Amino acid sequence: MAKKKAGVLGLDLLLDKKSLKGLIVEPENKPSMVVLVGDDQFVNRHILSRLRKCIHSEEDDESWAWREFSGEDQPDPRDILDEVATVPMFSTAARIATVRRADSFVSSHREILENFAGRSPGNGGFLVLEVRSFPSNTRLAKAVQQHGLIITTSTPPRFDLTGWLQKWAAQIYSIQLPAVTASTILERLGNELGQIDQALSTFAAALPLDGKRSLPPEMVDSLEGMGHQRTVWEMVDAAAAGRTTEAISLLNGLLDAGESPIGLTAQAATVLRRYSTAARLLRGPDRPTSLGAALKEAGVASWPKALSQAEFALRNLGSHRCQELPKWLESLDRSLKAESSRGLRARLAIERFFCLMSTSAGKQLENK
Repeated sequence: MAKKKAGVLGLDLLLDKKSLKGLIVEPENKPSMVVLVGDDQFVNRHILSRLRKCIHSEEDDESWAWREFSGEDQPDPRDILDEVATVPMFSTAARIATVRRADSFVSSHREILENFAGRSPGNGGFLVLEVRSFPSNTRLAKAVQQHGLIITTSTPPRFDLTGWLQKWAAQIYSIQLPAVTASTILERLGNELGQIDQALSTFAAALPLDGKRSLPPEMVDSLEGMGHQRTVWEMVDAAAAGRTTEAISLLNGLLDAGESPIGLTAQAATVLRRYSTAARLLRGPDRPTSLGAALKEAGVASWPKALSQAEFALRNLGSHRCQELPKWLESLDRSLKAESSRGLRARLAIERFFCLMSTSAGKQLENK
């Protein structure tokens, strides 16, 4: 059997349907096991859907030959492997067993899975595992690298998500998405691909069916369905610009509406880390020619309104506080995942972070 790649990126497979089919359908490539590694449920869901369509082209085949288990229920591995080993009598479809949220299942049955991963799939089906982590130095991972397929479903740190989003919008929604618009959407929503896809669906419905379906950056905040994201952006902009009272008021509204403190700070961190990067670039030996150039190089959207707001925020924060932002964000993240994980403590932790960003309150809090 041909050796598999150690890891294939799920985001790439979503843009190229034929490549996924070639990795699992061709006889010389047929895997004994497919492992989805990562915690992006949007990518996981779409990869599983593509797998079903690749293997089960007929609806009847799909309903008969695809079975899902929950790893959290600790299913008996013998039942799962029996599903995979069953050869269909009246269907051409391969039998596939999928274990969702399978981290604990893998830990409990590693030896059985190692033996299974090292076998040739023959005429049977194959096993799909969905896990958050899959260390490459384990015997199981090495066996899957040799005889199966590992698909990374998380977004790599330096991945060109702007370019990917442009291609996804064109393929799925027939939208021409300029790079600056894609950057604006990512700025508003972070790397939450599920939310981004829902926003693209809203945008697609708002654009004319005929003619050029292009989305300028100015339209992003005005379209229906972006109200929550606009409020988050306004909160971050107010905090960075020193309007602490306004930022706290917007925060309280979002938390009262049921938003997650960790989710809100993650979106804020996406923007604020760009400000920190811009400040670092301006201090470096190859400093950009202007404040705007530094912000663009740091990943801030280049459309006029966004750039103007970012320049004002950067001037208000100053070099020292921009330099401290990553440390403050890390401290806030630790706090929200520990002693300030919920309720009033979570609210106060974020409010204190906003105060650190303001000119006068920040100095008082830092001196405590």
